[in-house]
Amino acid sequence: MVFAYDDTYDDIRNAVLNAALPEIAFDGWSEDVLARAGKAAGIDDNSLHLAFSGGVGDLIAAFSKSGDVAMLAALEAPGDMKIRDRIRHGVRVRLEADADHREAARRAAGWLSLPGRQFLSGRLAYATADHIWHWAGDTATDYNHYSKRLILSGVLGATRLVWFGDESDGNEKSWAFLDRRIENVMQFEKAKAKWEAATDGKTPFSDFLGKLAKRRYKARSAS
Repeated sequence: MVFAYDDTYDDIRNAVLNAALPEIAFDGWSEDVLARAGKAAGIDDNSLHLAFSGGVGDLIAAFSKSGDVAMLAALEAPGDMKIRDRIRHGVRVRLEADADHREAARRAAGWLSLPGRQFLSGRLAYATADHIWHWAGDTATDYNHYSKRLILSGVLGATRLVWFGDESDGNEKSWAFLDRRIENVMQFEKAKAKWEAATDGKTPFSDFLGKLAKRRYKARSAS
């Protein structure tokens, strides 16, 4: 489930994105803004269509990718940081990468939340989570590889929503919320590790959760 992003037209996408960002804070993510930004960046219509064949969705994808690039550039080697601290730091740095364009990020989240756009939203969040886990040193190749990224995608999304409206000093409200979410995830990981140790890895924790969900569903249906 790695987000495949064709970087053939990255120079054009970045130029158009830079031209569009000042307008997006006021006019939102729209085809009109994309067209005007293309002209402002000196991009001909044919090249603009090739670079943004998916329209506004591609422009938002370019925005998300630019934030990921900025995050990776700001992240130093994690050294001896504990894994929870690495993930917390990665999420924080990723949000701070959008600090100068918080309104554009908020509007992008709104655009992606509408029906038919959840798949793109999921792919972009997954790509960001994948970058953070790779930086943190994750080497999992089994189903844990995917579950870690899916869970972190949820943490990113939830923390971002708090961050959009955070007016506390130094965004402390957002970071406190992030700490609680990270703690929830670590408790889940501990429970999963204990389960798999008890079953010698023969019964994945995901199977256990699936069976538990079915039991609860049957119990509710019978009541």
